Amino acid sequence: MSGSRLFVDTNILIYLLKGDSTLETFLQDKHLYISFITEMELLGFPNISSQEEVQIKTLLSQCVIVDLEPGIKELAISTRKNYKLRLPDSIIVASALFLDIPFITADKGLQRLEETLGLIIYEP
Repeated sequence: MSGSRLFVDTNILIYLLKGDSTLETFLQDKHLYISFITEMELLGFPNISSQEEVQIKTLLSQCVIVDLEPGIKELAISTRKNYKLRLPDSIIVASALFLDIPFITADKGLQRLEETLGLIIYEP
C-alpha cells in the first residue's frame, strides 16, 4: 500500500465541502481516489445550488474516480454477502480493496472491516 494514496468515502468529502479543517490538513498532499458511486451521491443531492454543484465538481476534479470493472464487481458481491453491506457501500469498499488503498470513512458501521480494509475511521 502506498502512504500517499487514500480511498475516500462520500461522508469524508461531505465534511470537506462543509469546511472541516482537520480533514483538509490530514488529506493535504494525498492522492484521493473515490468510487463513481461517491460522484453520483454528491452530484445527485436534491436541491443543490449551482454554486454547490461547482464546488462539488471542483473537489471531484482533484480525485481519481474509479469506475466499475469486473474485479471490483466480484469483490462487491463477496463483501455484500460476507458483511451484509448495502450495495453502494459494497461497491465503494470493493473499489478500495481492489486497488489495495487505505480507506477513510466516518461510517462507524464499517469498522468491522478494519482488518480487511486498512480502515481509517474519522471522527469529526
